[in-house]
Amino acid sequence: MVTLLYNLLLVCSALFLLPYYLFRGLKYGKSRRGIRERLGYYFPEFMTAIQQQPVIWIHAVSVGETRAAAPLIRQIRGTYPDYKILLSNVTETGHAIALDNRDIDFCIFFPFDFSWAVKKALTLIQPEIIIIVETEIWPNFTRLSHQLNIPLLLVNGRISDRSYPRYRRIRFIFKPLLESFAAFCMQSQADAERIIALGADSQRVENTGNLKFDHDLETVSQDDVERLKALFKIPDPGVVMVAGSTHEGEEKQLLSVYQGILQEVDRDLVLVLIPRHPERKRDIEHLLKDAGLPYAVRSALKEDDPFLVSGGVLLVDTLGEVLNFYRIADLVFVGGSLVPIGGHNLLEASLLAKPVLFGPHVHNFKEISAKLIRAGAGIKVQNQRELLRQSIQMVNDPARCRAMGEAGRSLIAENAGATQRTMRHIARVLHQR
Repeated sequence: MVTLLYNLLLVCSALFLLPYYLFRGLKYGKSRRGIRERLGYYFPEFMTAIQQQPVIWIHAVSVGETRAAAPLIRQIRGTYPDYKILLSNVTETGHAIALDNRDIDFCIFFPFDFSWAVKKALTLIQPEIIIIVETEIWPNFTRLSHQLNIPLLLVNGRISDRSYPRYRRIRFIFKPLLESFAAFCMQSQADAERIIALGADSQRVENTGNLKFDHDLETVSQDDVERLKALFKIPDPGVVMVAGSTHEGEEKQLLSVYQGILQEVDRDLVLVLIPRHPERKRDIEHLLKDAGLPYAVRSALKEDDPFLVSGGVLLVDTLGEVLNFYRIADLVFVGGSLVPIGGHNLLEASLLAKPVLFGPHVHNFKEISAKLIRAGAGIKVQNQRELLRQSIQMVNDPARCRAMGEAGRSLIAENAGATQRTMRHIARVLHQR
């Protein structure tokens, strides 16, 4: 009965879903392929290639999950060279990031959760195992994978403070779905306890830790910094403040903070603004013009363009370059946190030994944000005014910024190991096939 009601709701939602994904796809020039793949239809060349070797299917809904899974994907590639790695995404931005990962053989869009579309995709691809990153559990996809005897693993799993009460109210739906999973590799003990409370078998649950701690630490040379600054037309020397993964409602606050910093410090300063969704470029350009700030757009930069002036802004409308901008940053603000989004990956800056600031809304990174604060690697600000105060102090104190960056690197090294613990579960399941 529950399955029937769910499928009826899906049919009704299709009236909105298909036009939405068509519109989103048009922005990225991938509409035809995206819609086809979401309905379980694939081009002949893909079908020919996918059937040549056994497949490990990894699903990562968007950008954050795709980046988080990178260490695990790299380890799977090295451990199972005879398998093809397929990664699916829901969002176009996540798909674009996946395409840049050389360890991935195939990148597709995740099928809509219609029974017929899911069954078609599973039957055509015939994966040996399906690995779900974080908590992306679709009822028909889960049910049909189990029926087709395809083992499911949840890795880097988390149940946020906001989601947990909602999931508890529909536990009667969740419990049968969770019974289909061979293992649950959770980010923290709290996440492990929550998934058990929702109906997962405790014998299949382990607190394996967070995969985000397993990215390779990197030392950036001065030559690399100079090369990247020249590429992005950012003057050197000078302070570079990078605001990554920002959302609507944050850019206006950040530009106001930036203007406040410029009034209070004597050092040359440039702001790099990286919206989470590049298609919002025009809206942000309006904000920059209203603020009277000189700016350049990343996609429009040419080799013979002049360098940005101090007090300028570089608006980044490209994908996959966040880490390059973090490499040249003196301080980093991570967006989705001044507005109630839940935050984005707070560890990427620490991987590159950069100090990180973030707002109060980091419920998606509750444990990580607490660890960063305790380690002295990150600062949580409660509002725009506090962000201005902390930013001024950090711009004027480069030694403190360096110390915070090194504290972040140490924190990551101390918490690594989730990939190896997760690989034990993958090996066990594949061995049983």
